[in-house]
Amino acid sequence: MFAISLGEGAELRPIEPWQAQEFLAHIERARDYTAPWVPLTTLVTDLESARERLQAYADKKAADTGHLCGIWLKDTLVGGIFFRIFDTATESCELGVWLEPSAAGHGLITRASRVFIDWAVDVRGMHRVEWVVSSANGRSIAVAERLGMTRDGVLRESFPWQGVRHDMEVWSVLAPQWRKARETVDSGGSTGGEAAR
Repeated sequence: MFAISLGEGAELRPIEPWQAQEFLAHIERARDYTAPWVPLTTLVTDLESARERLQAYADKKAADTGHLCGIWLKDTLVGGIFFRIFDTATESCELGVWLEPSAAGHGLITRASRVFIDWAVDVRGMHRVEWVVSSANGRSIAVAERLGMTRDGVLRESFPWQGVRHDMEVWSVLAPQWRKARETVDSGGSTGGEAAR
């Protein structure tokens, strides 16, 4: 199994069905914090549903239509990152993230997102990476901005969730934009949004 350092004792690793107990324990710590924004974290309610959700992403990975990794901080699973949609035919994907409150505020989501976007663009040839977020989720919008994404528009009241119809913002970064921003940062310049590093 691989692990990618995110710095400060944090790692990005695959999370697989055999880790369902650890996944469930993490989701129980994260649920109240993430439930307003991340439906995936409300679907896991017991060991069976945890295993089913991880198996669904293992199947998506095998079919090359989705990918899921966990974020560990000092050997404790504290969050996740996934390509909810991964469409090689259109070279487009949608990135999703979550974190439990104990790990918030350390830049873990931003660093993990950069790893995922680098892989999607450089290794898999994705042209467009999307970030879809409720207009009410300011923390997630701030990450999209830090990643140098562009707000493409708002889908008004498009997502009914927990009794509320949410306006959903679509943010994206295109491969040429991502590479250019990364080159600017690598050469010592500033991108304003620090899009790539």
